Amino acid sequence: MEFFTTVIYLPIYNLLAFFVDTFPGGDLGLAVIAVTLTVRFLFLPISLSAAKTQQAMKEIQPKLTEVREKFKSDPQEQARQTFALYKENKVKPFSSMLLMFLQIPVLFGLFFVTKDAAHYQIDPSLLYSFIPAPEYLSGLFLGTFSVAGSSIVLAVLAGLSQFAYARYAMPVPAKKEGTSSMQDEFGRAMALQMRYMFPVIIIFVAYASGAVALYLTASNIFMFAQNLFVQRSAAALKAQIS
Repeated sequence: MEFFTTVIYLPIYNLLAFFVDTFPGGDLGLAVIAVTLTVRFLFLPISLSAAKTQQAMKEIQPKLTEVREKFKSDPQEQARQTFALYKENKVKPFSSMLLMFLQIPVLFGLFFVTKDAAHYQIDPSLLYSFIPAPEYLSGLFLGTFSVAGSSIVLAVLAGLSQFAYARYAMPVPAKKEGTSSMQDEFGRAMALQMRYMFPVIIIFVAYASGAVALYLTASNIFMFAQNLFVQRSAAALKAQIS
């Protein structure tokens, strides 16, 4: 608990207090968005790696399908050839998982920080010496939506932003004509669940706190813009080579 307080809770608390003091009206929702963008920039090297991996996975998908078909009777050789293909194309398949695990403590920290800040105001005793105590704090985002409490509007916004991001960044593989392998069907089913079921789960998670909803919405928009940048950079690089 002491580790969580020192490494997660207090840094987020102070960062939030800084932005609350910065924005007019002490808007806690705007401060949460600013904290989200700050965290996203801190995780940018890992986040970019995950985005590049997604882009590379799209490009090598035909080769992956070929490997699965060629070695479908030899799972060990299929796995070896798959990882060789990953290595050849500098694909890091676990980078997205690392980013997800790093975000979990941040989400918990933001949840508890906004609960405390909105209900009890900013506690000066928890602030670092170089962080000024805000004179005023509003627990409503844009004067309307609860940040510390539940907001169905913000929760739905988080779900819609997740759907838009998944639709753009994780396209569903086309259904093959004729007989398709079990692995192809499983991959297609997982992609469909990520597109349609995961946003629903996000709505339920985001409904627990307006701060969590704002964090997820801002994160999805950030990742959407990041993937767009990576995709266009890759296209420009291909154009130069050709």
